[in-house]
Amino acid sequence: MSAAPHIGVLALQGDIREHLASLEAAGATARPVTSLADLAAVQGLVIPGGESTTMSKLALHDGLMAPLQQARIAGMPMFGSCAGMIMLADRVTDAREDQQFISGIDMTVCRNAFGRQVDSFEVDLEVRGLSGGPLRGVFIRAPWVERAGEQVEILATLQTGEQAGTIVAVKQGPLLATSFHPELTGDHRIHATFVELVRHYA
Repeated sequence: MSAAPHIGVLALQGDIREHLASLEAAGATARPVTSLADLAAVQGLVIPGGESTTMSKLALHDGLMAPLQQARIAGMPMFGSCAGMIMLADRVTDAREDQQFISGIDMTVCRNAFGRQVDSFEVDLEVRGLSGGPLRGVFIRAPWVERAGEQVEILATLQTGEQAGTIVAVKQGPLLATSFHPELTGDHRIHATFVELVRHYA
């Protein structure tokens, strides 16, 4: 695929504008997704940060949860950051019993694992397959991956501190997820990685 891929950002709640700008900077044609027609018009989808419980409720209310799950099952590439990582997890340790997810990545995720808003932090990360040196990771009420299945490629872990070794970025087939917010740094390499993923699978 030589033309710019059409990639949507699920625009129910969260940092939508920043993802749209990052996707455009990485070579995609980006648009917000708020309806079934929007979803049908894109080749890949970003699930942004925000609050996963709220996002799940809004997706159900708007009739989007089942179509999102079906699009994922059909092979649509998806990238989830922070709350989006939770939405793509097969298992979430501290979710509401009635909460629904898009799922697809064979991992167990813990919500707000790094603490509350006041515990937000930034750290340099070595991301597998990413050239150009360390990537600055911004963690805001972030989840982490407690367990990853055999088919999940671990892209980044924390290297220092009490949580050293904690998994914070993964990939499984056309699905990509990060605990952190790459859209907030001005470094578009993660989005460029996703754009290439969409080119490959779309």
